[in-house]
Formats: sequence, C-alpha cells, structure tokens
Amino acid sequence: MKLKDIQEIFHKELDEIYGKDEVNSFFFMLTEAYFGLERFALALDPEIVITKEQETPLFSALSELKLQKPIQHILGKAHFFGLEFTVNEHTLIPRPETEELVQWILDDIKTANSPTKTYRILDIGTGSGCIPIALKKNIPNAVISAIDISEKALEVANENAITNEVQIQFVQADVLVLDDLNLFEEENIRFDIIVSNPPYVRNLEKEAMHKNVLDFEPDSALFVDDHDPLIFYDKIAHLAKAHLQSNGSLYFEINQYLGKEMFDLLKKKEFKNIELRKDIFGVDRMMKCVKREK
Repeated sequence: MKLKDIQEIFHKELDEIYGKDEVNSFFFMLTEAYFGLERFALALDPEIVITKEQETPLFSALSELKLQKPIQHILGKAHFFGLEFTVNEHTLIPRPETEELVQWILDDIKTANSPTKTYRILDIGTGSGCIPIALKKNIPNAVISAIDISEKALEVANENAITNEVQIQFVQADVLVLDDLNLFEEENIRFDIIVSNPPYVRNLEKEAMHKNVLDFEPDSALFVDDHDPLIFYDKIAHLAKAHLQSNGSLYFEINQYLGKEMFDLLKKKEFKNIELRKDIFGVDRMMKCVKREK
C-alpha cells in the first residue's frame, strides 16, 4: 500500500479529533520511528510503498490515537531539553513548561559565575527523571539526587539516566510522610538547589483537561484534593528550610491559578526573594525563592 494513502486514512479518521496539522505531525513521527523516513521523504517521493507487515504498526497506532492515547506513549519516548526519554503510563510526559523551569535554574547557575562549585541538587517527584537528567547533562560536575513515591516511575527514571549517560541517585520515598531528607549517603545533608514539579491540578479542574491526559497519565502525579491543593508545596518548603544551604534556592512548577497562594505560603515560611514567572503560554507557572541566612 502507498504510504500517502495511509496518510489520507489517518486524516479521515483523526482530523476531527486533533486537526489536520497535528495529524500530519503524528504521521511523520510514526514513519520516522518505524521506517527511518524524514518528514520530507513523502513529499519527495509520493509513490513510497510499504509492505503489509510494515502497515501493521501504523494501523495499530491509528487505533490507539483514535482512543486519544498520547503519541509519546505509542512510541514509548518523548523529547525534553534536546534529550530522549522513555515514558509510559507510570510517568508524566515531559512538557515544554518544565523545560523553562530547567532553563531558569541553569541561567541562575550561569549568572552566579561559580565554575568550580560542585552544586548539590535534589529533585522531588522526579517521574521520568527529566529534570535531574537535563540538569546533569548541562552541569556535569553537579551531584544530583531525586526521589519519587512510585517504584515503577523510578525504574523508568533509572533507564533514562543510563540512556542519557548520567549518574543520578534515585530513592523511593513519599515526601508527604518524610520527617527529613536524610535519605542519601551523608547525614544532615544540605542542598544548594531543590526543585519540584509536584501534583498540583485540583480535582475541580479535571473537566478542562483532555482525555489523553486523564486516561493515560498517572493520577497520583497530577491531582490534589480541592481543599488542600498546596499540600505538596507546604511539605516541600518545610523540608527545604531544613535542608537547603543558607541562600540556597527552591524552584517550583505551580498551578497557574494559585500564584498568590503560593507567594503567601513561601512568605509565611520566611523565604526571601520570592519570584513568580509566566511560561511560554503567558500563565503563572514557575516560582523561585531563597532560604534566608541563619
């Protein structure tokens, strides 16, 4: 069957769900992954024919896309900060907004202009490991640790660290029940940077979310109770006060509707230099604060 004919079937079945441009993007991602074809290959040779056997994964992907399964889960991989990550139903799919959070940290380290300093960094709720791995690739001399409640997510994170050739210390832990962060090789550990993209979507916001997120990404990494939406931030800020160095920095990805509440929480915890930033979509998405000197 001609590849262009299969492309037309994709449009017929999926355009109403995703729109023509996104369907084209999905189709080219699949043909590149399955056949090694560049995006422009079909334009250069519209007569490309594939075998019946080669058709099978394409039509299987079509069926999954009709169910609104994320293309990243179909391919088993996602891209983040120029790196490739394995993803599955146990991890969130890395998003562009989180890349901005990583870039903020890197920019601050560059501004500090301490090329010989060995930064000690902790990521809380690491999921696929995208944040610590991206940081380690760009700060090779940093010592980076990460925790997550999910054993399955940590298996994925470990695989991603190996694939991307970095060393991260991963530990399974539920941050909400931790009394301290002495989970690693040294006692009374102090970090220069703590970063977290914890669950922050209130249950009341589910109605506005797409099926591909609700049905295929882990609820435990996404949702919090409507009556206590800052539960993770409150606990992480408490732990950060005890385990950041003086003038150490705490970075968060946040719920766009709770910027003021987050500011008030961090102010109450006596952090200084509290800063709220918008993401590429123009919504409040990231916060940074600094631990006061003792």
